[in-house]
Amino acid sequence: MTPNMMVWLQLGGCALVIILAGPFLVHYAERISGITGLSQSWIGLFLLATATSLPELVIGMSSVTVAGAPNIALGDALGSCVYNLLLLVLLDALTRDKSVYGQIDQRHILTAGFGVVLLALVGMLILVARDDLDLRFFHVSIYSPFLIIIYFVAMRAAYFYDKRLAIGSDPPPPSLPGALGRAVRGYVIAALVVVAIGIWLPFVGQQIAVTMSWETSFVGTLLIAGTTSLPELVVVISAIRLGRIDMAIAGLLGSNLFDILIIALDDIAYTDGSIFAAASPVHAVSAFAAIMMSGIFMVALLYRPDNRFFGTISWVSISLIMVFLLSSYVLYLERL
Repeated sequence: MTPNMMVWLQLGGCALVIILAGPFLVHYAERISGITGLSQSWIGLFLLATATSLPELVIGMSSVTVAGAPNIALGDALGSCVYNLLLLVLLDALTRDKSVYGQIDQRHILTAGFGVVLLALVGMLILVARDDLDLRFFHVSIYSPFLIIIYFVAMRAAYFYDKRLAIGSDPPPPSLPGALGRAVRGYVIAALVVVAIGIWLPFVGQQIAVTMSWETSFVGTLLIAGTTSLPELVVVISAIRLGRIDMAIAGLLGSNLFDILIIALDDIAYTDGSIFAAASPVHAVSAFAAIMMSGIFMVALLYRPDNRFFGTISWVSISLIMVFLLSSYVLYLERL
């Protein structure tokens, strides 16, 4: 077996395990929602988003601490944001009766708006946080704490907004003793499997970059990010099968928020300086692509389009695909 084939088989094996673990995350997250009475949107935003983003966290940390590859870390986080928003197209295609954008609760605009703020800040930092503007406290960029603060502000705002909308709703039905504990244990085990596989991915990405003579920014953004977005893909498909569209949407948008938090944590762990100054400026393309896709999604939630091309997807999904393809082409041109 050639080295080229071996490294691609390793990537495929990691992807397969993540695909198998994904449905268990949805199952146990839904059980926790039913037992605790927390809304499916909040469960998706917090539990599903955190679990499905754990590979990005592990990859980011191991990339900057062990592999010394800040481009892999930043490319994986931002590329995952783009892939998560691209999964909206799959949601639209799987809801055959009418466009998915007319069925989604408009409360998700709040989360998407915070995502735009965080992505815009990261995109700006990638371009300007260099030279005289590369301000640091020891090795940590002074801008990273702002990303962390905005993330927790976003989560707090989403939680209280969700509680405000839940006023007057029925309390959760009584559950069997120990049911919550079993659901939490199942959720944790599934999440740990995802983390264990995520440990290997940055090294596989480095091997692919060396074997194919590609830039690590290209590998991190398209290949590694695509693999670590597989849990979100499985969550989307599982949620559709269960009729839990809002849980899937909350999971995707929450993953984007968590991915930006990961960038700040990667910067803290990267001891050679600021990750924004060390990484390639081409990553700003991914950040701005995610901003454009988030904006298109927010417009769709307000406009609620009904038309579908060939009975498959709406113009919103086509717009998301076009932004994804354009950004991917730019990254492809910069791969060598």
